[in-house]
Amino acid sequence: MACWGKFRMAMAIGLIGCVVWHAPAGAEPAYIGVVRQYVEKLVRPLAENAIVVKAIEEQNEKFGDVSEMDLRVLDETYRAEVAQGEFQMVQALMAKSVSHYLKEKQDDSQGTILEFFVTDCNGLNVGQSVVTHDYWQGDEDKFLKTFALASRDIYIGRAERDESTQLLETQASFVVTDEKGKPIGTATVTIAIDAL
Repeated sequence: MACWGKFRMAMAIGLIGCVVWHAPAGAEPAYIGVVRQYVEKLVRPLAENAIVVKAIEEQNEKFGDVSEMDLRVLDETYRAEVAQGEFQMVQALMAKSVSHYLKEKQDDSQGTILEFFVTDCNGLNVGQSVVTHDYWQGDEDKFLKTFALASRDIYIGRAERDESTQLLETQASFVVTDEKGKPIGTATVTIAIDAL
Protein backbone atom coordinates (compact mmCIF):
# COMPACT_ATOMS: atom_id res chain seq x y z
CA MET A 1 0.00 0.00 0.00
CA ALA A 2 1.45 3.38 -0.97
CA CYS A 3 2.23 5.94 1.73
CA TRP A 4 -0.79 8.11 0.95
CA GLY A 5 -3.07 5.06 1.28
CA LYS A 6 -1.40 4.15 4.58
CA PHE A 7 -1.88 7.73 5.76
CA ARG A 8 -5.59 7.72 4.88
CA MET A 9 -6.10 4.35 6.61
CA ALA A 10 -4.18 5.52 9.70
CA MET A 11 -6.22 8.71 9.68
CA ALA A 12 -9.47 6.73 9.63
CA ILE A 13 -8.31 4.38 12.37
CA GLY A 14 -6.99 7.29 14.42
CA LEU A 15 -10.21 9.24 14.11
CA ILE A 16 -12.32 6.22 15.02
CA GLY A 17 -10.21 5.35 18.05
CA CYS A 18 -9.49 8.91 19.15
CA VAL A 19 -10.88 10.13 22.45
CA VAL A 20 -10.56 13.86 22.96
CA TRP A 21 -9.90 15.04 26.49
CA HIS A 22 -10.06 18.74 27.26
CA ALA A 23 -7.87 19.80 30.15
CA PRO A 24 -9.28 22.37 32.55
CA ALA A 25 -8.14 25.91 31.82
CA GLY A 26 -4.65 26.53 33.15
CA ALA A 27 -3.87 22.79 33.49
CA GLU A 28 -1.30 22.82 30.69
CA PRO A 29 2.30 22.97 31.98
CA ALA A 30 3.87 26.40 31.44
CA TYR A 31 6.58 25.14 29.06
CA ILE A 32 4.04 23.80 26.53
CA GLY A 33 2.96 27.21 25.24
CA VAL A 34 6.52 28.50 25.00
CA VAL A 35 7.71 25.39 23.15
CA ARG A 36 4.69 25.44 20.82
CA GLN A 37 5.35 29.09 19.92
CA TYR A 38 9.07 28.45 19.30
CA VAL A 39 8.36 25.44 17.09
CA GLU A 40 5.57 27.16 15.14
CA LYS A 41 7.55 30.34 14.45
CA LEU A 42 11.08 29.01 14.04
CA VAL A 43 11.19 25.24 13.54
CA ARG A 44 8.22 24.51 11.26
CA PRO A 45 9.54 26.86 8.53
CA LEU A 46 12.91 25.06 8.67
CA ALA A 47 11.19 21.70 8.12
CA GLU A 48 9.19 23.08 5.19
CA ASN A 49 12.40 23.98 3.34
CA ALA A 50 12.71 22.50 -0.16
CA ILE A 51 15.76 20.41 0.80
CA VAL A 52 13.74 18.64 3.54
CA VAL A 53 10.61 18.17 1.45
CA LYS A 54 12.59 16.77 -1.49
CA ALA A 55 14.51 14.33 0.73
CA ILE A 56 11.29 13.06 2.33
CA GLU A 57 9.55 12.69 -1.05
CA GLU A 58 12.52 10.73 -2.44
CA GLN A 59 12.51 8.34 0.51
CA ASN A 60 8.72 7.93 0.27
CA GLU A 61 9.21 6.76 -3.33
CA LYS A 62 11.92 4.34 -2.22
CA PHE A 63 10.10 2.88 0.81
CA GLY A 64 6.46 3.59 -0.07
CA ASP A 65 5.33 -0.04 0.03
CA VAL A 66 7.60 -1.38 2.77
CA SER A 67 6.00 -3.85 5.18
CA GLU A 68 5.89 -3.36 8.94
CA MET A 69 8.12 -6.42 9.32
CA ASP A 70 10.73 -4.77 7.08
CA LEU A 71 10.41 -1.53 9.06
CA ARG A 72 11.15 -3.44 12.25
CA VAL A 73 14.13 -5.23 10.68
CA LEU A 74 15.59 -1.91 9.51
CA ASP A 75 15.09 -0.45 12.99
CA GLU A 76 16.66 -3.46 14.72
CA THR A 77 19.64 -3.35 12.35
CA TYR A 78 20.15 0.36 13.03
CA ARG A 79 19.85 -0.11 16.81
CA ALA A 80 22.32 -3.00 16.75
CA GLU A 81 24.82 -0.93 14.78
CA VAL A 82 24.53 1.95 17.25
CA ALA A 83 24.94 -0.42 20.22
CA GLN A 84 28.01 -2.05 18.67
CA GLY A 85 29.56 1.19 17.45
CA GLU A 86 29.30 0.11 13.81
CA PHE A 87 27.69 3.07 12.13
CA GLN A 88 27.10 1.96 8.53
CA MET A 89 23.42 3.02 8.43
CA VAL A 90 24.12 6.04 10.62
CA GLN A 91 26.98 7.22 8.40
CA ALA A 92 24.79 6.90 5.31
CA LEU A 93 22.10 9.02 6.99
CA MET A 94 24.53 11.60 8.36
CA ALA A 95 26.16 11.99 4.92
CA LYS A 96 22.90 13.17 3.34
CA SER A 97 22.59 16.86 2.49
CA VAL A 98 19.34 17.02 4.49
CA SER A 99 21.22 15.85 7.60
CA HIS A 100 23.86 18.54 7.05
CA TYR A 101 21.04 21.09 6.76
CA LEU A 102 19.39 19.89 10.00
CA LYS A 103 22.75 19.92 11.82
CA GLU A 104 23.40 23.47 10.61
CA LYS A 105 19.99 24.59 11.90
CA GLN A 106 20.61 22.87 15.23
CA ASP A 107 23.96 24.66 15.54
CA ASP A 108 22.30 27.99 14.63
CA SER A 109 19.82 27.58 17.52
CA GLN A 110 22.50 28.46 20.10
CA GLY A 111 21.79 25.43 22.27
CA THR A 112 17.99 25.47 22.10
CA ILE A 113 17.68 22.58 19.61
CA LEU A 114 19.53 19.50 20.87
CA GLU A 115 18.33 17.11 18.15
CA PHE A 116 16.49 17.62 14.85
CA PHE A 117 15.31 14.82 12.59
CA VAL A 118 12.73 14.20 9.90
CA THR A 119 10.93 11.00 8.88
CA ASP A 120 9.14 9.70 5.83
CA CYS A 121 5.49 8.62 5.71
CA ASN A 122 6.40 5.30 7.37
CA GLY A 123 8.22 6.94 10.27
CA LEU A 124 11.72 6.02 9.02
CA ASN A 125 14.40 8.65 9.56
CA VAL A 126 15.23 10.59 6.39
CA GLY A 127 17.75 12.98 7.90
CA GLN A 128 19.08 13.71 11.39
CA SER A 129 21.32 16.27 13.04
CA VAL A 130 22.79 13.78 15.53
CA VAL A 131 22.76 10.01 15.99
CA THR A 132 19.26 9.00 17.10
CA HIS A 133 18.56 5.98 19.30
CA ASP A 134 16.40 4.34 16.65
CA TYR A 135 15.63 4.52 12.94
CA TRP A 136 11.88 3.88 12.93
CA GLN A 137 9.63 6.35 14.77
CA GLY A 138 6.37 4.92 13.39
CA ASP A 139 5.50 3.11 16.62
CA GLU A 140 6.06 6.15 18.87
CA ASP A 141 3.82 9.03 19.96
CA LYS A 142 5.88 11.53 17.94
CA PHE A 143 4.51 9.81 14.82
CA LEU A 144 1.27 8.26 16.09
CA LYS A 145 -0.04 11.56 17.51
CA THR A 146 0.85 13.59 14.43
CA PHE A 147 1.05 11.82 11.07
CA ALA A 148 -1.14 8.84 11.97
CA LEU A 149 -3.92 11.18 13.12
CA ALA A 150 -3.61 13.60 10.20
CA SER A 151 -3.03 16.32 12.78
CA ARG A 152 -1.50 19.71 12.01
CA ASP A 153 -1.03 20.23 15.75
CA ILE A 154 2.39 20.15 17.36
CA TYR A 155 2.73 17.17 19.69
CA ILE A 156 4.86 18.10 22.70
CA GLY A 157 6.12 15.36 24.99
CA ARG A 158 6.65 15.39 28.72
CA ALA A 159 9.55 17.48 29.97
CA GLU A 160 12.40 15.49 31.52
CA ARG A 161 15.77 16.47 32.94
CA ASP A 162 18.71 14.87 31.14
CA GLU A 163 20.93 13.29 33.79
CA SER A 164 24.16 13.90 31.88
CA THR A 165 23.56 17.53 30.91
CA GLN A 166 21.07 18.51 33.63
CA LEU A 167 19.04 20.30 30.94
CA LEU A 168 15.25 20.23 31.08
CA GLU A 169 14.24 18.82 27.69
CA THR A 170 11.15 17.99 25.68
CA GLN A 171 10.46 16.73 22.18
CA ALA A 172 8.12 18.49 19.78
CA SER A 173 6.85 16.79 16.62
CA PHE A 174 4.65 17.82 13.72
CA VAL A 175 3.62 16.77 10.22
CA VAL A 176 5.66 17.95 7.24
CA THR A 177 3.64 18.63 4.07
CA ASP A 178 4.53 19.02 0.42
CA GLU A 179 3.87 22.14 -1.66
CA LYS A 180 0.22 21.12 -2.11
CA GLY A 181 -0.29 20.62 1.63
CA LYS A 182 -0.29 16.80 1.46
CA PRO A 183 1.30 15.16 4.55
CA ILE A 184 4.53 13.42 3.58
CA GLY A 185 6.38 12.84 6.86
CA THR A 186 7.21 14.31 10.26
CA ALA A 187 9.78 16.52 11.94
CA THR A 188 10.93 16.19 15.54
CA VAL A 189 13.10 18.49 17.61
CA THR A 190 14.45 17.93 21.09
CA ILE A 191 14.40 21.30 22.82
CA ALA A 192 16.31 22.55 25.85
CA ILE A 193 13.48 24.30 27.70
CA ASP A 194 15.97 26.21 29.87
CA ALA A 195 17.37 27.84 26.70
CA LEU A 196 14.05 29.29 25.55
